[in-house]
Amino acid sequence: MNDSREGLLSIDLESIAANYQDLAGRLADGSRCGAVVKANAYGLGMEHVAPALYRRGCRDFFVATQAEGEQLRALLGSDVSIAVFTGVRPGNEGRCIGSGLLPVLFTLPQVRAWVEACGRAGVAAPSVLKVDTGMTRLGMTAEDFDVLLQDLPLLRAANIRLLMSHLACADQSQHPLNRVQLENFSRAAERLRERLPQVRLSLTNSSGIFLGPEYHFDIARPGSALFGINPTPGRENPMRAVVELSLPVVQTRYVSQRRQVGYGATQSVDAGTWLAVARGGYADGILRSQAGRGCGWACGRRLPMVGRVSMDSATYDISALEPADRDALQTIQVLNTELTVDEIAAHAGTIGYEILTGLGHRYHRRYLGS
Repeated sequence: MNDSREGLLSIDLESIAANYQDLAGRLADGSRCGAVVKANAYGLGMEHVAPALYRRGCRDFFVATQAEGEQLRALLGSDVSIAVFTGVRPGNEGRCIGSGLLPVLFTLPQVRAWVEACGRAGVAAPSVLKVDTGMTRLGMTAEDFDVLLQDLPLLRAANIRLLMSHLACADQSQHPLNRVQLENFSRAAERLRERLPQVRLSLTNSSGIFLGPEYHFDIARPGSALFGINPTPGRENPMRAVVELSLPVVQTRYVSQRRQVGYGATQSVDAGTWLAVARGGYADGILRSQAGRGCGWACGRRLPMVGRVSMDSATYDISALEPADRDALQTIQVLNTELTVDEIAAHAGTIGYEILTGLGHRYHRRYLGS
């Protein structure tokens, strides 16, 4: 383990890179694979993850904020494309231009502000245009898109390099909205290319890659699948596991009579039960909602979580372990190839994205394959 006796979070950069190559290999001819590394590369460390992807050939990156984009630019230099999903805040256009970032524009005022900022800077900095095709989140409305198409000087001055949209239900392969969004995006792309023939197109996320080549267009934008989350729920996960999390055991105890465990006395254990208390709680991303459903792993066995998760600790039933294994027990794993991110998310009633991005800062982090 490590001297500080905190949890050990192992992140396999080689598996992330292998997942990237796997996804790139599934794309249609002429489509290239980008990478979404927002939220500190889904909580796993952009400063390590992005260079690993770069070494495998990724040159199209996507982040959520301008600050993330600036961090990534400093890491990777000038020969990568970095698009900022949430655009550029009013007044920050000059900084965005100076950093060589591509703001994702999704309203007419944003397009006009970008063009004005480029005019003041004396450059024609590139941008990305996002249209809403059915998710009803970020994206230019059909009405504003019509207005923009009619204003050819504004359209050309915006220097739009990429048209994008986002699939709402790609992880549900039979959902009818997938086809609706594909058709809406294809129509928008055709209309825009009548005016800007060289514009590139991007629709698909991780799960969208598995919907088929007609969804791939020019650039795919996988994120979660890179980090081991299953892009095809209900089927075998085609991605390699990326994270392993071990918590140090700070106490084992034998229960000699029926006792209640943890805050609120929500769960009891019978006499003869062996318990282990591990250092790692909801302050570290071990979600309270796992209580009664979660488990850990040690010595080849699943160990049920007992009682509520505390801020700094969680308790596990280790009665199934052999006496010698109980005596020697030093760590309990809560993420590994057996306890996947998706399974832990199901125990907590959430999604793998929240599990990864919620992993705390008190863990010792070990990067493999770097």
